[in-house]
Amino acid sequence: MAKALETLRELYEGDSDRAHRFRYGVLAFDIGTILYVVATSFSNHGRVVETVDMLFGVVFLADFLARMSIEPQKLRFLIRPVTLADIVSIGSFLAPLAGEGLGFLRVVRTLRFLHTYQLFRRLREDFPFFRRYQDVFSATLNLMVFIFVMTGLVYATQYRTNPQIENYADALYFTVTALTTTGFGDITLTGSLGRMISVVVMICGVTLFLRLAQVLFRPAKVRETCGTCGLSLHDADAVHCKHCGTVIHIETEGEY
Repeated sequence: MAKALETLRELYEGDSDRAHRFRYGVLAFDIGTILYVVATSFSNHGRVVETVDMLFGVVFLADFLARMSIEPQKLRFLIRPVTLADIVSIGSFLAPLAGEGLGFLRVVRTLRFLHTYQLFRRLREDFPFFRRYQDVFSATLNLMVFIFVMTGLVYATQYRTNPQIENYADALYFTVTALTTTGFGDITLTGSLGRMISVVVMICGVTLFLRLAQVLFRPAKVRETCGTCGLSLHDADAVHCKHCGTVIHIETEGEY
């Protein structure tokens, strides 16, 4: 048992090549799952789809139990937002989807996309490119997660009652047009709940979109924390800290 836990800890938290391949494999599997959920939203959910759902659910349950087994503070692990999203997502895969009775649960599987936050932390550690442009990647990731989650919410609350929302693509189209304030008007959400969702998409979405634009077009900065004053962002060619004047040593390959 102890050896198995050690192996799991090495795979999920280690720095070996095998551990890196394993974690990136999990990411690829998560992305494939999202694409599968989107693709099957266009089809009737028959026996084959339900069987594949169950297989995905078993894999995700095994992944969840493995991560929980190596977690030293299990209660804290269980109350994390990402963990709660995992539990909901796993339950949706393992639910007996008879016809469309529980079909709305399918969209919450996009919550698996929240796992990309964990991967992003790993990418920052593994690759200088991600460390250098982490603000851009972080803003892009926040926007993408928001779009996926809100699209799932739109689809879950509207696909039965709103004839304009027939599949995931319709919900995604509405979310993006509302987020960018384009407002074509060919798809609108019905009911008070639909209007409140539209308000959230417009207010939060525009904020995240502007944040992405800000980090894309502002002057490039490098993260190198000053040991004296703690200033973390500096010009790429900086030699001294702008705040206190301390000499800083920014690693560079000389392209600036």
